[in-house]
Amino acid sequence: MATTKKTAPKTADKDSAPKKTAQKKSVEKKVTDKTAIPAASKIRIIVKSFDYTMIDEAAKSIFETAERNGSLVSGPVPLPTKIKKYTVNRSFFVNKDARDQYEIRTHKRLIDIKEPTAKTVESLQNLSLPSGVNVEIKML
Repeated sequence: MATTKKTAPKTADKDSAPKKTAQKKSVEKKVTDKTAIPAASKIRIIVKSFDYTMIDEAAKSIFETAERNGSLVSGPVPLPTKIKKYTVNRSFFVNKDARDQYEIRTHKRLIDIKEPTAKTVESLQNLSLPSGVNVEIKML
């Protein structure tokens, strides 16, 4: 009788193992079905530059191309300017109190594109912007 008890659980474990793998496969299929839904319901674009005139031109061109292709656009919203200040000694020995101060201002603009289409995304990728402008694109 002891041998029958040992063999019964082993066969039960073997039978349950294929069931678990079958369940995992069905879960994987469900996950792939969810990824077929359009992932981007909103695109957030952050434009950064040291020169505010260049950043305004870039934001205007992004806004116009997105609006031309039939997307809802909000922005450009000016974000707070980051200011980095540097203090440098004029003279390294005699005039210790004489110093120069410099600052770098980083301007930012925020543009949200709601309900983007494939045509909008393609036109934004082909858009040429000035060289001093940094663009960050996030899909939300």
